[in-house]
Amino acid sequence: MTSELRLFDDEFEPNVVATPAPPAEPEPILPPSAEVVGDGDDPFTVVVQRSKKRKRTVGAQLIGDVLTIVVPSWMSRAEEDHWVDVMSGRFRRKVSMDRIDLAERAVTLARRHDLPRPREIRWSDDMLARWGSCTPGTGTIRISSRIAKFPDWVIDYVLVHELAHLEVGDHSEAFWRLVHRYAKSERAIGYLIAKSGEDSE
Repeated sequence: MTSELRLFDDEFEPNVVATPAPPAEPEPILPPSAEVVGDGDDPFTVVVQRSKKRKRTVGAQLIGDVLTIVVPSWMSRAEEDHWVDVMSGRFRRKVSMDRIDLAERAVTLARRHDLPRPREIRWSDDMLARWGSCTPGTGTIRISSRIAKFPDWVIDYVLVHELAHLEVGDHSEAFWRLVHRYAKSERAIGYLIAKSGEDSE
């Protein structure tokens, strides 16, 4: 039984490549077909380049603090904007995920709140309708990469929620007593409800 915390694919298959940041270099020289986009909120500069060589795929590569997104030259501006949002979101989550060691955080929270430890815990990119998932039989917890950018206290709540499922598989009173050992649980639940509403708009 799997307990869950509930809350593109278009025809293109994006190629996603993350490259470690090289030493500081001068500003990149952009090819004529490239343009800088974005609103400045990203942890990187987004550069879009149109390519006649690309027929059906969208590529993205993060080098240092520059995310280069390559789209087919025939693509409409609306489709380009869509893929810029998709790719920027993926790399934004990747940058956020890299700052949190889920296994270490889960062990700390389990010890602090007297909860079982998972056998395995990992980020998941394909959880679009859930914040987290726990399979008590295998001791496996998956956490949606969508929450990687959320405040740490919200991520901690999702971890505690799934850790509690290792002991109680349903959402009974016994389960909620375990969850409410985490002092910010009510506040985090409100935050997640608000985020679910944003996703449904």
